Amino acid sequence: MQSSLIGKIDKAKRYAQETDRITFSELSVNFRGDNDNYTTEYKNGKWHCSCHFFSIWGLCSHTMALERILDNMLPEAAMITPHVTP
Repeated sequence: MQSSLIGKIDKAKRYAQETDRITFSELSVNFRGDNDNYTTEYKNGKWHCSCHFFSIWGLCSHTMALERILDNMLPEAAMITPHVTP
């Protein structure tokens, strides 16, 4: 393997551990919920989810789960729920 590729692999490993380097501006995922599959998105500075609960409350378990998973990789404006330890 070429030494330049080895260097890139090492850099990628370091970047993967330094998640504060990453900030999502847009994101779209398919979320397999307990009752159905949903499309959950962060777009134009706002969360969206195709589940019924989100359409009423403007947040849901799917968006809150993604907030926890992505944590410091989301812009501050994306954090719509308080960080509560389980």
